[in-house]
Amino acid sequence: MSDIPAARVLPSKESTLFKELLTLYETRQLKKGLKTADLILKKFPKHGETTCMKGLVLTHMGRREEGVDLVRKGVQLDLSSHICWHVYGLIHKGEKNYKEALKCYTQALRYDKENLNILRDAAQLQTQLRIYDGLVETRHTLLKIRPAMRQHWIALAVAYHLNGNLQEAKQVLDLYEATLKNVPDRDVEHSETMLYHVRLLEELGEFTEALAMLDVNAKSRAIVDRTAIMEIRARLLTKLGSDEAEHAWRVLVEHNAESYEYYQGYLSNLGLTLDAAGPTAPQSLAVLQEFSTQIPRATAPRRLALTIASGEQFRELVKPYLLSGLKKGVPSLFSDIKGLYHDQAKQQIIEEVALDARDQFSFAEPSSSAAEVEPTSYLWTLYFLAQHHSSLGRHAQALEILDAALAHTPTLPELHMIKGRVLKRAGDLYGGARCQEDARFLDGQDRFLNTKSAKYRLRAGMVEEASALLGLFTKKDAATPGADLEDMQSLLYLVEEADAHKRNGDLGPALKKYMAVNKVFDDFEDDQYDFHGYSLRKFTISIYLNLLTWEDRVRSHPAYIKSALAASRIFVAVHDDPSIATAATATGQLTGAQKKAKQKAKKAAQKAQEDAKKAAAQANNNDDKGLEPAHKDDDPDGTKLLQCTDPLERAASLLKPLATFADKNIDVLIATYDVAVRRKKYLQASKALALAAALDTEHPELHIRRVEFRQTVSSLAEPPQVLGPILTESSAKLLPDEVSLETFNSQYLQRHSASAPAILAVAKVLVKLQTPREQVEETLFTALDGSASLDIKTALAILAFLRTIQSPREDEFRTQSGEKFELSTVFKPAAELAELRQLALKAPQAVPDNAEEIPEDAVPPASASKPLVK
Repeated sequence: MSDIPAARVLPSKESTLFKELLTLYETRQLKKGLKTADLILKKFPKHGETTCMKGLVLTHMGRREEGVDLVRKGVQLDLSSHICWHVYGLIHKGEKNYKEALKCYTQALRYDKENLNILRDAAQLQTQLRIYDGLVETRHTLLKIRPAMRQHWIALAVAYHLNGNLQEAKQVLDLYEATLKNVPDRDVEHSETMLYHVRLLEELGEFTEALAMLDVNAKSRAIVDRTAIMEIRARLLTKLGSDEAEHAWRVLVEHNAESYEYYQGYLSNLGLTLDAAGPTAPQSLAVLQEFSTQIPRATAPRRLALTIASGEQFRELVKPYLLSGLKKGVPSLFSDIKGLYHDQAKQQIIEEVALDARDQFSFAEPSSSAAEVEPTSYLWTLYFLAQHHSSLGRHAQALEILDAALAHTPTLPELHMIKGRVLKRAGDLYGGARCQEDARFLDGQDRFLNTKSAKYRLRAGMVEEASALLGLFTKKDAATPGADLEDMQSLLYLVEEADAHKRNGDLGPALKKYMAVNKVFDDFEDDQYDFHGYSLRKFTISIYLNLLTWEDRVRSHPAYIKSALAASRIFVAVHDDPSIATAATATGQLTGAQKKAKQKAKKAAQKAQEDAKKAAAQANNNDDKGLEPAHKDDDPDGTKLLQCTDPLERAASLLKPLATFADKNIDVLIATYDVAVRRKKYLQASKALALAAALDTEHPELHIRRVEFRQTVSSLAEPPQVLGPILTESSAKLLPDEVSLETFNSQYLQRHSASAPAILAVAKVLVKLQTPREQVEETLFTALDGSASLDIKTALAILAFLRTIQSPREDEFRTQSGEKFELSTVFKPAAELAELRQLALKAPQAVPDNAEEIPEDAVPPASASKPLVK
């Protein structure tokens, strides 16, 4: 007791109350716990541990700010108390501030080195932060304290594994297994441990030992996962070069004849590949055809054979494959084979086979063979051909085929859906949305059709109308359908609505949704915290290691990359032109859609505030629950986010993870340059451009940045003494000093005169070089020549650039683009677009006989209460 500060020692009665306080907190009897803390503090107001515990209780009762202040005060009152530091760590952990939490736990362990709870929490935080050196030390300490707990042995082995010390991990497992006695039969936890041990031996390259351990434990039924046994065994036999490997892979193929991985493993074991141009293609094809004969109902070997085959051999194989799918009416047939379209010869053969099938299945001229064919085969053939032509850019042909198919069967939703896709690709966004609505009306309770229709409305910029559709299947008590989908972490919805707002020019709501995507990935990273303890308790070690690997690369997801790029561009635009953010606050400058969105967001915020009050009231009336109020969104329309004082820093933080995960993505490198050069991080900017040049030296956006970087480096009044020569050298590598910017730009145009994106890049450089506007306009209009490969996306980008430079020829370019893309509506005047928008919202064109039973605002049954999009 001599080492305990006098201020911490409590009399017997208060000491008993303090122990009761700890129990009440652990059992979440928060109201009683608060009263108990007040009883102690009434007599001992400077007792740090009680002060901290009271603060912890308050944070769980929804009074976070007051609670955190009390915890900080308690720590100051008793800096040498492990309880105070532990509580402070719990506060930081609750706020997901893991680094600070670990610092607090480290301090707590200075005063109580063998506290199991603190050590376990510290180990989880070290794993979360990937501090594997410290994790090994912490796991060692836990094992020394409780060597009888097998979980601590496995946790130490995993810690060594994560730290790259595989040999030490193996030694720990060997010692652990030597202590085991009387393991029950078919013990799942022991089975997972053995599988992990085999995996560890495989990673060490000890294939013989791994195979021996696998066989012994498989025969004794210690490993109960039979599929895992077969897969690992086949893999190990292949690595050992054993003659038994072929049989092992064949057993796997027979076990699951639709697994592409098993066929690839079988071929790899024989030294064969699926490369159509490789020298082993004939042997690989023979093996796959043998499997097709032996397992006639399996589609995987027949589909893989199409990847390898070529010429007439491909025709012989693809014809029965296509006819089988068309006769069965497989809607996903085109999605299955579109990977073959990179080969133009295969494209042509597929088209010929499909056209022959159409003639064969057509009932216009009945024949003996046609009499045996179902009428639906003809319909699905038209469906396939429409997708075929659309994928090749033949939109008019695709629409002609779809009109014939709809005349044949107007009640098939897939036909309306693919027609909507064709129209969207052709540039008729409102027409595409209308067709998706036609499909939705054919089955009012199908959430997939509802999702598609909402998605196409978002593509057409109809945000409010899309939200109305999404509300049919979201929670009725949610503030808005969008709020429910955001809670459900629907990346599809968040990205699509953000893009819709951006296309509409509403940068605040767009940025809000893009940052919501970033929050989803933050949650993904935070959610792994609970698994650090759970997976070790349940001994699901291999899956846990796979989870950590996945989490390390979670931000390589396409949705994050797209959102991070879009958000960073908005932040850069706000930095370049602060009036963008200022205009967003001026209510008089808001469009009708913006005003409506702002009013709706305000109502949602008010509803959330009311719900928060109800939750807080419920918490105060319930001793056993500590409910925190719902988070109030004080920036529902993204205005404050748009007006942030550090837009470049926020953009840099979004792009930072992509430096590793998307280093081969030239768009990421260009965005990194844009942010770095504005932050005056010139070395980082030059490095990004150098990497981009290594990927595609002729990329249009890189061409613009090369010129811009030369101008930036040249304009530096006083280049940094150390970096000055490096920057000059980097700039010279990207654009030689002896070449003038005008010459560099004209040479680029000569090389890429047939590329519309390159023409736009040249025009942007001309503006930077202060070229007369008339010359810039003439350059841009060359994109409309028949020789230039102009698409709708680039035409819209050129139109936006003409608007930026205030060109009087904007309407002229719009008219000519509309004539060039006849099926497109995006180039029509605003009045015509408004009419098309209303038409897209009208009653469907094709309605089944029972349409009156499915009203547009039909409420789905109670069984359809699951989230719409996940």
